[in-house]
Amino acid sequence: MQKPSIPKGTRDFSPEEMAKRNYIFNTIREVYHLYGFQQIETPAMENLSTLMGKYGEEGDKLLFKILNSGDCFSGITDEELLERNPVRFGVKACEKGLRYDLTVPFARYVVQHRNDITFPFKRYQIQPYGVPTVRRKDVTVSSTSATVTW
Repeated sequence: MQKPSIPKGTRDFSPEEMAKRNYIFNTIREVYHLYGFQQIETPAMENLSTLMGKYGEEGDKLLFKILNSGDCFSGITDEELLERNPVRFGVKACEKGLRYDLTVPFARYVVQHRNDITFPFKRYQIQPYGVPTVRRKDVTVSSTSATVTW
């Protein structure tokens, strides 16, 4: 019988660890609020059209693409499947991906909400990245980021 496990590069946080993390994040939030910053949150998943080309060619290769819901094979011919070309398949079968960091989603947020934002826009984000960002000895760790824009 196989022992239950989690995917490589992920971790669980115990109640004790969460208490420490929450204390730290709450302290950060209190300081940001003290200086007039507001918190925003963007989805871990973005449209690939938003993400592609923003991280350079190497960055595009690192993006985690998400198969379209439903029949991801619709619009793909048998010949294309037989080609076994993952790039071409990904273009046709994936419209969404996990963000690599908070930069591109924040830029999308500003453009999308530009009529509702007063500049300078004092905001912060404390969110885990959608894509693992640190790799060491077959262990991948996701980061949490707090970023500020004036």
